[in-house]
Amino acid sequence: MTQPVLGRLATAMVTPFNAEGAVDLAKAQELACRLVDEQRNDIVLVNGTTGEAPTTTDDEKWQLVHAVKEAVGDRAKVVAGVGTNVTAHSVELCLQAASAGADGLLAVTPYYSLPPQDAIIAHFETLAGATDLPMILYDIPHRAGRPIEADSLMRLAGHPNIVAVKDAKNDITGSAQVLAATDLDYFAGDDAKVLPLLAIGGVGVIGTSTVFTGRRTAELIDAWLAGNPDEALRIYRELLPVYTGVFATQGVMMVKAGLAHLGFDAGSVRAPLLPASADQAEHFAAILDQTDL
Repeated sequence: MTQPVLGRLATAMVTPFNAEGAVDLAKAQELACRLVDEQRNDIVLVNGTTGEAPTTTDDEKWQLVHAVKEAVGDRAKVVAGVGTNVTAHSVELCLQAASAGADGLLAVTPYYSLPPQDAIIAHFETLAGATDLPMILYDIPHRAGRPIEADSLMRLAGHPNIVAVKDAKNDITGSAQVLAATDLDYFAGDDAKVLPLLAIGGVGVIGTSTVFTGRRTAELIDAWLAGNPDEALRIYRELLPVYTGVFATQGVMMVKAGLAHLGFDAGSVRAPLLPASADQAEHFAAILDQTDL
C-alpha cells in the first residue's frame, strides 16, 4: 500500500485565546505538541473552521502557522487552512502560509456565492498553482452550499499539487468512485466516517474529536492496515460516542469545553460563537470520562 502524501491522522486544532481574547501562541504550541506527542497525530491542521479561521486575522493566521511549525518541527506536518470565498484572498493566504513554514494547505469550496462546477475547478486550480505545497480539497457542501462533484474531483486530481480530499459530503458511493479513478488521498471529514472511508480506500481522518481520541484512532487505523478489521471495529465502537458527541453543538465550542474539563485552558471562543452551555459541557465531559482514551 502506498503511503499518503501528508499522513493519515490529523486534528483540526482549536486556536487558544487568552483572557483578553488574543491568540495565545504559547498555548497553541503546547496543544500542537500534545496532539503530536500524546495523541499520535502526524498532521496538525491550523486555521480551519475548528480553529475559528473566520474570526482570526491574516496576521494571526501567519503567527499560528509559524508558531505551530516551530513547536512540532519534523515530528508532524503542519497544514494550514487557506480557504475563503474570494479567490484572490485565498491565494494571498496560500503564499502567507508557505512563508510561515506550512507543509501543506487545506482549501474549502468557495462558500455563499454558489459558484458552478467550472468556477470551483478554476478556483482550486488557481490556489494549487500559487505555491509548490501539496493541497487538500475540503468538500463540505452543507457548509459551503456546493459540493465538489465527482467529475470535478477527477479533473482536479490531474493537478500535481492537489493530493487529497477532506471528505464531508456524506456520499460514500461518490467517494468510492473518485478513489477508484484517481490517486487522491481521502480523509474522513466527519470523525464517525473514519472506518467506513478506510473500507473503500481512504487513508484516515482529519478530525475534531481527535484532540481526545487521536491515540485510539491511530490504533484503529493501524488495526485496519494490519488486516484486523474486527479490532478496528471494536475500537471504532468504543470511540463512537466521542466521535459523535463532539458535534452536539458547534465543534470548537465542545472541544474547548472538553479541554477545560481535562485541565487544559484553551480560552473562550470569538463571537458569533458562544461557549458551550453548562449542560452541553457536562454531557460531553461525562462521555470523555466514560471512554477509554
